Amino acid sequence: MNSQENDESPNKFEKLIKDLRDEKVLEEYKASRDNYKTSFLPNLLGGFLVWCGNVVYGREPSYLKFRAVEVIARVPYQSWASAAYTLLTIFYTDEAKAMRLGHVKKFSRLANDNETMHVVVISSIAKHEHKHVGVLRHTIIPMLFSFFYFWMSYCLFLVKREWSYELNYLFESHAFSQYSTFIKRHAEGLKNKPLENEFLKQYGRTNTNYYDFFLDVRSDEIVHRNSSIEKIEQLSDEEKEMNLWFIVLIVVLVWVVAKIF
Repeated sequence: MNSQENDESPNKFEKLIKDLRDEKVLEEYKASRDNYKTSFLPNLLGGFLVWCGNVVYGREPSYLKFRAVEVIARVPYQSWASAAYTLLTIFYTDEAKAMRLGHVKKFSRLANDNETMHVVVISSIAKHEHKHVGVLRHTIIPMLFSFFYFWMSYCLFLVKREWSYELNYLFESHAFSQYSTFIKRHAEGLKNKPLENEFLKQYGRTNTNYYDFFLDVRSDEIVHRNSSIEKIEQLSDEEKEMNLWFIVLIVVLVWVVAKIF
């Protein structure tokens, strides 16, 4: 499959999601990136994020945990788009680099729209299933997570883009695992729950029950995971190098912010 076509075209993305409803196709697609070895820093940060999520929302998957996860899952794609605009401001005279950054923005928009759909629909489901959703635990805390995750992804993208992609690979791997466990445990119950959601229709999906919806969401996450590694493979040798002057800039900015506050 051509990764650039899949992750930048909504129609081809949706076709891939439909193909992944076949468990054999899903397993083959997943296995193609299962053995990727992430670097130390993304491993450390990714492990910390997952640990924090488990402490606040529990280890077991649930509607409310998914709601929080999806609020946070949108963040890397927003940060990549912002970082790409920052780099375009600096390197706009380099046409080849500008074109590669343009591909990052296209993918980020597509993935962000997809994750936004997850947030809206799952929020509606969680409200229906639980009636009361606590503001602190399920709105304010995910927003705080998102704030720090945004700047973490943004800074990593500027310093060493590979690390930012790897961090997303780990987060999406966790999300895929959680959805897989949830579907396996509650398949029959999910099939008996009808789903009627106008935002989902506006997005362009026609899932009529919880099972089909979560099946596609699970596929979305594995595509986002694999696409993160495909983005690494598309980097030029120069883009794989650590940008030391960005490290200096970020340290200075952090120092200035610390002095102000």
